[in-house]
Amino acid sequence: MMKVLIPLAQGCEELEAVTLIDLLRRGGVQVVTAGLDEQVVTASRGTRLLPDASLDKVFQQEFDMVVLPGGQPGADNLNADPRIHALLKRTAERGKVTAAICAAPTVLANTGLLAGKRATGYPGFLDKLDLPTTTLENQAVVVDGRVVTSKGPGTAMDFALALIEILVGRKTRKEVEETLQRPV
Repeated sequence: MMKVLIPLAQGCEELEAVTLIDLLRRGGVQVVTAGLDEQVVTASRGTRLLPDASLDKVFQQEFDMVVLPGGQPGADNLNADPRIHALLKRTAERGKVTAAICAAPTVLANTGLLAGKRATGYPGFLDKLDLPTTTLENQAVVVDGRVVTSKGPGTAMDFALALIEILVGRKTRKEVEETLQRPV
């Protein structure tokens, strides 16, 4: 079973976090949520999320993918935590997938993982960074090798479905998507 870490920072975007957790689990992926500390996470709109563990407790574990929800100040809180940068670098060095949505692709950029890549994110976040070798695209989801980025809350389902396809295949993605009854 594929194993994914979703770090939850105070002020994360709850729609993104919950959509990712829910859909990945529907796809048969083991999802571990980790708070940056031992506290309940209060998301950007006041929703309280209870992580499975603290980041310190799962930091040494192996994951097939690390996915960062966005939101503010959630993305800034992820970016300020050196453990997140170390975890992303280690994940990438081991040939695993790193992914981020909304404002969180800035964390990938600040870790050096968007160098030479195509990426997207919430408008206004990546464009204000100095990313001379990153090609910014205006798509819902951008997959470039082992790096996946997405625009924001409205693209969370598309993002989660793309991650399911990467982790467990197109057939499972289609099965999960059919049960959602999304308009075509």
